[in-house]
Amino acid sequence: MVTIGIVIFPNVEELDFVAPFEVLSYANKVQPNSTKVLLIAPSLEPVHAFNGLRILPDVTFENCPTLDILLFPGGKGRMTWMKETSMQNFIQKHSKEVTYLTSVCTGAFFFAEAGMLMGKEVTTYYTAFDELAAYGVNVVSSKVVRDGKIITAAGVSSGLELGFYLLRELFGAPLAQEVAERIEYTIDIMHL
Repeated sequence: MVTIGIVIFPNVEELDFVAPFEVLSYANKVQPNSTKVLLIAPSLEPVHAFNGLRILPDVTFENCPTLDILLFPGGKGRMTWMKETSMQNFIQKHSKEVTYLTSVCTGAFFFAEAGMLMGKEVTTYYTAFDELAAYGVNVVSSKVVRDGKIITAAGVSSGLELGFYLLRELFGAPLAQEVAERIEYTIDIMHL
């Protein structure tokens, strides 16, 4: 079973984390016990997202298990949270163990702030290209960009494509395609 941790924080953009959560969790309906998706936050208190959704985290930074994939969504809250010491410590600790470091939208800034994107090809929300480039990264305009173990997705709804990309890498194109068909999403799995 692949354990995926999605970090949430106050003012996170809802679709940035819900889209990959749905795709990656849905894999279990096709191939039981293939993924375990956890929502991680600084505490177990409800997290208030940008558009008003309230979310209950599964685990905290302190009791988070070993992860295979670490995913950061974006949103207005990232301006504060990407600089928080507890967040940076969490990233440093788990970045060593994971197979993939992933982000959706402005979630890429968490890794940039941690110094992990220097010289890498990445993407983010189109209005933040210049801001991200200032971290010494090569920003690419594409839905999903991979550079080694770092996989970044563009803005908001691109989290769906990131989810399918990860399913293809982890379990193969047939499973990813079946998940896409079951959630009625048209995508060319082979050209992500």
